[in-house]
Amino acid sequence: MFNRTKSKKGRRSPLATVSLIVVGLMTTGGAYALFSSSANADSSTSSVSAASTQSKVNEGEKLFASNCATCHGLNAQGTAEGPSLIGVGAASVDFQVGTGRMPMAASGPQAEEKPAQFSDEQVDALAQYVASLAPGPAVPSSDLTDGKGDAAEGAELFRINCAMCHNVAGAGGALTEGKYAPNLQKVSGKHIYEAMLTGPQNMPVFNDLNLTPQQKADVISYLKYVQDNKSPGGFALGSIGPVAEGLFIWIFGLGAVVAMTVWLTAKSN
Repeated sequence: MFNRTKSKKGRRSPLATVSLIVVGLMTTGGAYALFSSSANADSSTSSVSAASTQSKVNEGEKLFASNCATCHGLNAQGTAEGPSLIGVGAASVDFQVGTGRMPMAASGPQAEEKPAQFSDEQVDALAQYVASLAPGPAVPSSDLTDGKGDAAEGAELFRINCAMCHNVAGAGGALTEGKYAPNLQKVSGKHIYEAMLTGPQNMPVFNDLNLTPQQKADVISYLKYVQDNKSPGGFALGSIGPVAEGLFIWIFGLGAVVAMTVWLTAKSN
């Protein structure tokens, strides 16, 4: 009798079982709804981003057809007047168009820098269109072009790889057949990085196997340092080294000696 009473009191109420089932269903349903809403939100965001990118590509295609296709072909396949752009990537377009080198004003040994013919948004649209044709170097992120790397390491890399054409201070210099290495003292970090990455015109390509992204960032840091700090030796004389210094000595030094000689001769007479 005692055991039977104890057994009845220890039984779980039917309502408890029903309550547990209801709580379980509500928890599962809530978690599923939350997961579904997050997935839908991510999907919606991705769709908006994809639509925005496609809109940029379409805009870039129109700009390309009206401004670039004459030389590079309607499908960027290249012509006798201009090379193929398939596979050059967004970085090449951003550099060439963003610095005003393209479209070229006239044929010559190399395209000269001039005021850009397109807005930043249009340059971006052209770059995205060309990038959509085939894989290629992308526009670098700002953390690689802000000049906050190791300037000392960049100086060494620049002297080894770049100074023979651009001068140790980035002042530029003459090359053969009317070509030249441009002055780098007012060039943005982004365009310097893109030039190293794509090798425009006479410049060799410094891909990530030649110079790592961090080493490119260090080179930019050195050039930014040179841009922001005056020459510690006084007059920089264009930063073109012995040429300017020798010319200064010949014109002013030798001129001063001749003037002094004439003055002494005239005084003695």
